[in-house]
Amino acid sequence: MTLIGRTRTRGIETLSLDAPETRNALSASLVGELADALTDCAKDADVRAVVLTHTGNTFCAGADLRDPPPPESLVALLRQIVELPKPVVARVAGHVRAGGVGLLAACDIAAASTASATFAFTEVRIGVAPAVISLPLLPRTDPRALARYYLTGERFDATEAARTGLLTAAGEDVDETLAPILDGLRRSAPEALTETKRLLTARVLETFDRDAADLTALSARLFGSAQAREGMTAFLERRDPAWVV
Repeated sequence: MTLIGRTRTRGIETLSLDAPETRNALSASLVGELADALTDCAKDADVRAVVLTHTGNTFCAGADLRDPPPPESLVALLRQIVELPKPVVARVAGHVRAGGVGLLAACDIAAASTASATFAFTEVRIGVAPAVISLPLLPRTDPRALARYYLTGERFDATEAARTGLLTAAGEDVDETLAPILDGLRRSAPEALTETKRLLTARVLETFDRDAADLTALSARLFGSAQAREGMTAFLERRDPAWVV
């Protein structure tokens, strides 16, 4: 079964997370297929930019708790998006949770629908931390907002996501919001886009170089803890974990 849909229109390659039955959760298989699709886009001279979107009402629910990818694989995928020599644009018309927010943050431009998109860092509620996804998030997002939403797991909307820098733009119709952005990318010279992206991502890649090993180790340690086992079991059983007071 293919987990990544692919279409192309006038130089824009659209990659769709296509596992709605798992809310497009980041399984080892989905991460691998997305990485392969991005590799193909990087090599294809006819691809001007990549749009990353989704089927169903969820962009990405975070890690698949039944088939989680190793932290190293998620780091590699996030870095691949940041380093891709083509702009990557996130198109969101649904819910984004945990690792899915990291996927969104790795993209160069992100737009979402104010009518249907919601966001949350739910890691703390299952006993872990938003470790690996901090690599693209910390350099690009308002630190006071991250402190609130990292620590509480609260849900927030697209308007708030745009205010904090998580999104580039938000509007009721995400495709109308994206139209001038994609038009601008089509009008831009390919080599100029590559070099301009390199300028914009330099600080993000410095964070990867400095922190990826430590955050990968932290993620692995927390996911292997007794607290995480209780949190994930409670989530799958649709009950409160033992620490809720």
